Amino acid sequence: MKADLKAAQEVVELITGGWRAQAVHTAAKLGLPDHIEAGRTTGVELAEATGAEEEGIRRLMRLLVAMGVFEGDHGTGYRNTPVSAALLDQPGTMRDMCLLYGEEFYTAWGRAAECFTTLTAGFELAYGQPLYPYLDDHADMAVRFQRTMKAGNLFFDYVPDIFDFSGGKTIVDCGGGNGHLLSVILEATPDARGELVDRDHVIPIAREYLSRTVGLDRVGLHAGDMFKAVPQGGDVYLFCRVLAGWSDDDVVEAFQHCRHAMTGPAARLLVLDRTVTDENSTVLPALWDLHLLMTNGGRHRSIGQFRGLLDRAGFDIDHIAGLPMETTALIAAPRT
Repeated sequence: MKADLKAAQEVVELITGGWRAQAVHTAAKLGLPDHIEAGRTTGVELAEATGAEEEGIRRLMRLLVAMGVFEGDHGTGYRNTPVSAALLDQPGTMRDMCLLYGEEFYTAWGRAAECFTTLTAGFELAYGQPLYPYLDDHADMAVRFQRTMKAGNLFFDYVPDIFDFSGGKTIVDCGGGNGHLLSVILEATPDARGELVDRDHVIPIAREYLSRTVGLDRVGLHAGDMFKAVPQGGDVYLFCRVLAGWSDDDVVEAFQHCRHAMTGPAARLLVLDRTVTDENSTVLPALWDLHLLMTNGGRHRSIGQFRGLLDRAGFDIDHIAGLPMETTALIAAPRT
């Protein structure tokens, strides 16, 4: 009986995915897009610029050209494509994401079998420490992590379209990271003011970013644990992609802090996150859900699960809106 060649080819494509990821990671690590952008386009020039063996560059670039990451050839020279341009060492590109996913997170995925059978995070298995405490102790990775989060936030520019932040509102971004989302909202809403709360090591990053964008006169920065306390007097409390690594009880407690700190019944709580469903799921949410388990032991929740947590904390969902990158916005009102 002849083998199913189509199925065999699909299996090969699937199981070599990690090789492709490492090839792209190596290109970013060696700075190949930047060297090409600077005019060092031949294989010989790239080898000299990176300190690599010419044969290694030739064989690596053969694959990357076949994958559409670059164009050209070893002799006449290579050219960047939109894909490799997204890996340039410049603000706003995906280079830091590529480095993080190709190094620490790739190592974490190497413990996948043990992770899925024990529900212990692959990162903790690989590094002997949970992700967030590890970030506290490794400043270089913490910076790459924050930049990676920013690179994955392509939907931020659309958030002001799904909720009215105007009217002099105070917006409290819980776990606001470097302040990117808060700056987008404040730039779109000149009469709004922001407050950002996050861990100690994140605040200097947020201060630097917000000082360059909206200015620190419109933002208050708070170093602390959003699961223990949040700034008082907010009209909007915002949780953007920060709840997946925490237990249901922790999330309910954070929501309750917001409910007690809100200005009144007109205030709102916004949750921006990927949601999952077991029926007719697309690949990306299911993949990110597994990645959360791998990195911090977390998980994405369904809309129904979020509804239950909000209910426990004394909120009712006003409405639900869709955002790009398969992100869902849940807008909740405090129950009176």
